[in-house]
Amino acid sequence: MTDDAIVPEVETKHMTRSELAVRIKQAAYLEGDFTLRSGRKSKYYLDKYLFETQPDILRALGELFARHVGSETTRIAGAELGGVALAAAAAMASGKPFVIIRNAKKEYGTGKMFEGRLVEGDRILLVEDIATTGGQVLEAAKVIAGVGAKVERIVAVIDRLEGARQNIESAGFEFASLFTTADLGVG
Repeated sequence: MTDDAIVPEVETKHMTRSELAVRIKQAAYLEGDFTLRSGRKSKYYLDKYLFETQPDILRALGELFARHVGSETTRIAGAELGGVALAAAAAMASGKPFVIIRNAKKEYGTGKMFEGRLVEGDRILLVEDIATTGGQVLEAAKVIAGVGAKVERIVAVIDRLEGARQNIESAGFEFASLFTTADLGVG
């Protein structure tokens, strides 16, 4: 929840925000030569699957995401694959149902771009793992808008501070992050 301001120390039921930042970095921070989804090169990588698969981290992230659920929010959404566990954790913490946004239309069964119930008029909290340029989450937002639902806010676990906020906000969406790379002491 950095939103360009100093964030007071918040506590989930299980750990403080500072403790959670340390846990995420311990679990997921890797050094080396990496190519990011955006195509950019990086000397470090935050492996979302290494932190999303840790129950204590996932539980705490769900609690923090739930704080972004507005009074009119009807569903949580997350893009496959990294957003699925986050959306599920946020749904459990908030009591709101969730929907999975596919990266590509499935060629069998219903052939939908999403799994779960998503209908016209829904108001969505869209969760994201790591935002670099915002490309994947913006694609998910298009799928949501395509059925006549509204994305109320996009919230990422980590903003790498490499343009995601600007791209997401210039596309007309409200953006927040639970942490930035600066909060984790990387980058």
